[in-house]
Amino acid sequence: MRFTETESDYLNSQPLARLATVAPDGTVQNSPVGFFVNTELGTIDIGGFNLGRSKKYANILSNPMVGVVIDDLVSRDPWTVRGIELRGTAQALADVDPPRPGMSRELIRVTPRRIISWGIDPDHPGHHARNS
Repeated sequence: MRFTETESDYLNSQPLARLATVAPDGTVQNSPVGFFVNTELGTIDIGGFNLGRSKKYANILSNPMVGVVIDDLVSRDPWTVRGIELRGTAQALADVDPPRPGMSRELIRVTPRRIISWGIDPDHPGHHARNS
């Protein structure tokens, strides 16, 4: 699934996301992560330092179902929030070129199956959702 121009613009303006993964025992882990928009593939790529040793990486090896939320608070008065939720699958990749120098050679690649957005397009307010 490719991101719309509005979605891409918003995603590229944000530095952090939260990645939810499921452990083999069924517990959910939610981790703050840095991310990169892979416009060529229509994915969110997550890199890190020692990523291959992380719980989130191990969780994806056993269960690829993930959720990612990227959001921010535009204003407290009036209360104005915006964001994107991605639901889909992830791959735990090894031996890839890191997105930034110093990061490990592991990468988590999230392929959205559903995209839900709110407040990112002033011309079309409200919630919007679509499936791939």
